[in-house]
Amino acid sequence: MTAVGEEMHALVKRLYPLCRSITGDGVRTTLDIVGEYLPLQVHEVPTGTQVLDWTVPQEWNIRDAYVADATGRRVVDFAESSLHVLGYSVPVAATMPLAELREHLHTLPDHPTWVPYRTSYYKPEWGFCLAQETLDALPEGDYEVRIDSTLADGHLTYAEHVIPGQVPDEVIVSCHTCHPSLANDNLAGIAVATFLARALAQETPYYTYRFIYAPGTIGAITWLARNAERIDQVKHGLVLACAGDRGQLTYKQSRRGDAEIDRVLRRVLAASERPHHIAEFTPYGYDERQYCSPGFDLGVGSLSRTPYAGYPEYHTSADNPDFVSPEAMADTLAVCREAFAVLDRNRRYLNLSPYGEPQLGRRGLYDALGGRSDTKQAQLAMLWVLNLSDGEHSLLDVAERSGLPFDTVAVAAGALGAAGLIKA
Repeated sequence: MTAVGEEMHALVKRLYPLCRSITGDGVRTTLDIVGEYLPLQVHEVPTGTQVLDWTVPQEWNIRDAYVADATGRRVVDFAESSLHVLGYSVPVAATMPLAELREHLHTLPDHPTWVPYRTSYYKPEWGFCLAQETLDALPEGDYEVRIDSTLADGHLTYAEHVIPGQVPDEVIVSCHTCHPSLANDNLAGIAVATFLARALAQETPYYTYRFIYAPGTIGAITWLARNAERIDQVKHGLVLACAGDRGQLTYKQSRRGDAEIDRVLRRVLAASERPHHIAEFTPYGYDERQYCSPGFDLGVGSLSRTPYAGYPEYHTSADNPDFVSPEAMADTLAVCREAFAVLDRNRRYLNLSPYGEPQLGRRGLYDALGGRSDTKQAQLAMLWVLNLSDGEHSLLDVAERSGLPFDTVAVAAGALGAAGLIKA
């Protein structure tokens, strides 16, 4: 996991300079790079397409932007950081006094060395983001202002990677691709999702896993609109965001609160003894609020470390590659793998010898446990599985009711199934 953590961190650093937004070439370049790790199916949805209650907006692209003083020196330069430009800024080429320019400048007075992240997706506007200390140092006078951007009919771009399972029922894993140079809020989630998909591809999962790389809000809404007729196939889901900071893990439950993914994450986090927090659902945050909107009401939760807007560096230049750690991303990935290992094995079984307790010894089931350090626990797991295999209780139910580790229960079910005593 140490090596994988370093690989994920390297991916974050590679993606960090790119200027992403809800549309545009920055998103495409990001997906091209992810496509070096995974085969992706890329979708282009034209401007003007109706997606539920929304409409796909015009596509935004930017080549250069700066504010230059009277000597021609660039005092704010998009080439230094994609955060320096208000997202979706319309083109501008003008010279104006500092007093007029100030109306279009965004800073963080409480953190004078940080640059904020700001956007104006659905209102024609332009602007620059800069450190408060940079603004304080600007003398009065005229400044050249230039934003070389285009806002025109084009496409919204999102991508999917599908890992076929033994059944067509799906687990979706979703991450947002719309933020510019922000390492934790955006890129760590992309990196963890990518390496999670690579790990699952080496297995033969029970469920079909669909990874969705899409711009926040409008991207998830677009995906839902285009998949509404097959949405019943989605049985579980997880949104990944803020996956790389050094804070404790936070799982935000689905709207249902008792969806299987909620129970699995609660169980896995508690059993791992990691410091963690279980948060109730709120209709605010990342794209879980789209998947959990009442018309869809999917069992989709959200896994992060420090949650949405919960750290000072959020949506600022301080959310850089140094803010995220390989160890934290590896830990987030490990929890995802542990959770999906439970989800993939959680079945309901039927006891084929339900009248009285079947004789386990003559079937060699007790002998097979000989030498195990947890022999008594394994025997108890068999008895619990037999007793609750009534077609109504899942292995997760068994683990919760018995207090036994899920892995122990799952191994017991495997042994009982092989002996012909239960069937899925």
